[in-house]
Amino acid sequence: MDLGSLVSKVERYKQILGNTASYRQDWHDHLKQLITKTLEKIIKETNLNANLDIQDEIENLEVIVLSLGSDNSGIAEKIPNSNSKRPFIKSNGSLIYQQLFNGKLMIMISYPFIEGYGQPKPPRMVEILRPEELKEAYIIRHVEEFLKDVIEWEDYDDDVPEKMGIAPIGFKTQEIITEE
Repeated sequence: MDLGSLVSKVERYKQILGNTASYRQDWHDHLKQLITKTLEKIIKETNLNANLDIQDEIENLEVIVLSLGSDNSGIAEKIPNSNSKRPFIKSNGSLIYQQLFNGKLMIMISYPFIEGYGQPKPPRMVEILRPEELKEAYIIRHVEEFLKDVIEWEDYDDDVPEKMGIAPIGFKTQEIITEE
């Protein structure tokens, strides 16, 4: 019986299973600590108003979240026949490090949003890394990228609609190229 490339596929499969076990061990041995210590250092040294939330209820699917928290958006619904108002709460965004099922690490940005005011933008995946690929410099870059996105969201205006994933509104907004 000629199994051809089947033998190499089985070997590759076994290697990937071994990688998963190794990646999960790396998370517990040093990666989780690297992420939390680096983020704590960034918070302290930059005086960033943020907190860390470690979600470890599910083993090998743990999550570390750098959250800018939530607060009153300054927008409120007036309650009819009353002097009362119902404030809209704003989530200020978060940077998420999530351990995947295969032990790799997914980094995502969750955008700010105001409850009751449109739909929240879906999180953006920044990248997926093997544990040995994540270095302190990457974490700093992730926080910079996160803050860049949050700043763009907070400073939104109609000068840059494409950056927010919003198409311009208007009649014939696309350039028409004609051949002469």
